[in-house]
Amino acid sequence: MNKIEISVGNLKLGPGNPVRVQTMLNTDPEDYRSSLRQLRSVENRGAEIVRISVPTMQSVKIFEKLKSKARVPLVADIHFDHKMAISAIKAGADKVRINPGNIGDARKVAEVVKTASEFLIPIRIGVNSGSLPRDILKKHGHPNPEAMLDTMKRFVRQLEDLGFKAIILSAKTSSMDGTVTINRLLADSFPYPLHIGVTEAGPLIPGLLKSTLALSSLLRDCIGDTIRISLTSPPVDEVDAAIYLLKFLGLRKEGIEIISCPTCGRTKVDLISLVNKIYQRLPLSSGNLKLALMGCPVNGPGEAAEADIGLAFGPLEAVYFEKGVAIEKIRNREAIEYILGKISEFR
Repeated sequence: MNKIEISVGNLKLGPGNPVRVQTMLNTDPEDYRSSLRQLRSVENRGAEIVRISVPTMQSVKIFEKLKSKARVPLVADIHFDHKMAISAIKAGADKVRINPGNIGDARKVAEVVKTASEFLIPIRIGVNSGSLPRDILKKHGHPNPEAMLDTMKRFVRQLEDLGFKAIILSAKTSSMDGTVTINRLLADSFPYPLHIGVTEAGPLIPGLLKSTLALSSLLRDCIGDTIRISLTSPPVDEVDAAIYLLKFLGLRKEGIEIISCPTCGRTKVDLISLVNKIYQRLPLSSGNLKLALMGCPVNGPGEAAEADIGLAFGPLEAVYFEKGVAIEKIRNREAIEYILGKISEFR
């Protein structure tokens, strides 16, 4: 099946394009300052598309202000009220996410489609296992992947019958196996780009594991054009997780990879704290660099010889090395700023 390329702002999704990293703000959509602050944090971390809830007319005004400041495409997330979708499109949304099943009758969906056509933006059809039409649920008995596929077919047909084909598909479930199955079915059934993710994946560690296992299976088979790793955690964690997942799968080259030891009795510094402080300040989405942060000056450089640059910490000083070769010693209290400066030189 020939796949379709769709534009979201200045980005393209689909064949021949990178898998795009996406997240969603969790601030009050009527709080401009906190929303802008969080938008900047995820942009700086490497988010390429950011979704924002738009539940009220006041939030539409905030969305418009954020759009004027945004450095990445913004997606308006709409539930229930088709007027919010129309207003968000007019406020500058680069894409709207709707569930036609809760947006209203066919006339209301048609009004959203008409406005999206006028403003030349795509619509993401979002189908979740928890909000399927009653007749489809009755047919299948429970919200399984086949029921989700039937739902998506109905909604896609609804938009196609209106002559609209700037469509992105997303079918999400909190089940790892369900996520894999429904996205394989979508990839076989439609030519449109897919937004993939495990919804409501959970807290940081279990959510990461569940999402990684499900999405790796899909991405290795070239299924998925943009991803969100949904976590009960700050949005920057979602961005970090997505960037590293794509890097480790070999789908994106950019990104700074950290090699750090788990610490042991030979470690004489608070390496965990040092690594976290450096990690939080890394520009993850730029460059292609391996950074080693080791807790032992004796074995550190040798064990991390494959790293481009690194530090091996002793009680008072750290050895700075490149490709396993020691270059100079740095006092531990100066190590963070020192290595961040080195990273800037290598980027």
